[in-house]
Amino acid sequence: MAETMQQTVATMLSGIERYNPDNLPTLERYVEMQSKENTYDLEANLAVLKLYQFNPHSFNIDITCQILLKALTNLPNTDFILCKCLLTGNQLAADPINQIIYLADILEQCDFQLFWARIRTTPELTQKIAGFLDSIRKFVCHVVGITFQTIEISHLAQLLGVIDDSTLQVWIKKYGWKSDSDNLVFISNQDENIKTKNISEKIDFESVGHIMASCR
Repeated sequence: MAETMQQTVATMLSGIERYNPDNLPTLERYVEMQSKENTYDLEANLAVLKLYQFNPHSFNIDITCQILLKALTNLPNTDFILCKCLLTGNQLAADPINQIIYLADILEQCDFQLFWARIRTTPELTQKIAGFLDSIRKFVCHVVGITFQTIEISHLAQLLGVIDDSTLQVWIKKYGWKSDSDNLVFISNQDENIKTKNISEKIDFESVGHIMASCR
């Protein structure tokens, strides 16, 4: 079903049909399918937002929210910024789009504990997006992986949304990290990620001769 829908949408997005407003109902159903089946098609979602730009009377705030939330699941890529740029100021200020913008800002600042606290107070905001929380945890692990050498296991659990120990161990194993008896998790030796580069410059005498002559 998903593959068939994907092929249908790909045909719609080719050529001038990409801007045909009659395709909106199909494209909106495709967005909802992505949300339910945990799939993702950025090009199709951008096409929906572009059609909303050209046909503001067809703007669907629920579909737009789903598109923005799906874009967040693909962090650290810049999909969310691309989607956000296709919305007007009034649309960005509307509720609950403004709440999603706030979540994006928190994630950009890597304030993960505040993010999870916000999610717990507004669970209905993301409940339509299958796999949303785990997608954010993948982003958290990405940030942890490029930031820490070691991290306290309790801190890691908080960054991942105050998950239980068994779930935490699944994420540790998934990324090849190691936990020890001192309640620390070894992430990686960040020194190994630093790449040195030798720079050599060749300057012949003729190119600097006139400079030396002027200094006499």
